[in-house]
Amino acid sequence: MKIGIAGTGRMGAAIAQRLLSLRHEVAVWNRTVEKTRPLADAGATVAKTPAALVAASDTVITILTDAQAIDAAYHGRDGLLSGNPGGKLFIEMSTVRPETERDLAAKVRVKGAAMIECPVGGTIGPAKDGKLFGFVGAEPADFARAKSLLEQMCRRIEHVGPVGAGASMKLAINLPLLVFWQAFGDTSGGPTALRNRAAALAAAIQGKDTGPITVDIDAMRKDLRTMVEEAKALGTELPVTSSALDCYDQASEAGLGKGDITGIPVRWMKLREDSGVRGS
Repeated sequence: MKIGIAGTGRMGAAIAQRLLSLRHEVAVWNRTVEKTRPLADAGATVAKTPAALVAASDTVITILTDAQAIDAAYHGRDGLLSGNPGGKLFIEMSTVRPETERDLAAKVRVKGAAMIECPVGGTIGPAKDGKLFGFVGAEPADFARAKSLLEQMCRRIEHVGPVGAGASMKLAINLPLLVFWQAFGDTSGGPTALRNRAAALAAAIQGKDTGPITVDIDAMRKDLRTMVEEAKALGTELPVTSSALDCYDQASEAGLGKGDITGIPVRWMKLREDSGVRGS
């Protein structure tokens, strides 16, 4: 299958590696071309523009930073929808608000193409192994068309409703997880969510190298902000999430934004120690 991937950050690159390992013909595009070079060395073709990526692909996966990045990739100069994408399938995997996905899907349909959304749960390890958790928002026929490819990327796929429902589910799933990371700085407890990163967190607490960054603070900060914005759009508030976002903002302002997520509880614990506060 000829697959294009727009967005080769950590997750996009890991998904590309997975698909290359399954011997798909993979083309990639990224705004910062340097991020495509390891994939080119692994056998991927590098497209010069998003439009060229579409022309070289039957299915296009997009996994981008935020709504602004989606707008630029799809609708900018030589964007994904600038040429003739009729008949193509787009799989949008970014973590954004539901309205962003719904608006995009409508524009894709106008161009004669199909789009499903499939934001995922998991980090780069599961992405490389095809063990992500996909939250699909799509029309049934479009989901059926994408399912075989999704099964190669995800260990579990849930079709949760039309386009927009996947984004809602992803935000709901991520919300308590991101608050947990802040809460780790306030408790000696060890919930299940901590098990996979216990070694990295222990290293961070000791000031040691935590190994390769799998999820950075700024990326999760963006997700928290998206959750708060979506809640406001629905006429409600998320006070605990907003408080957690404040902590992520402070960490980013302190220069930790590009660092591993383990920096969140470690920073909070150190701040508490400096103020003389001890946990239970």
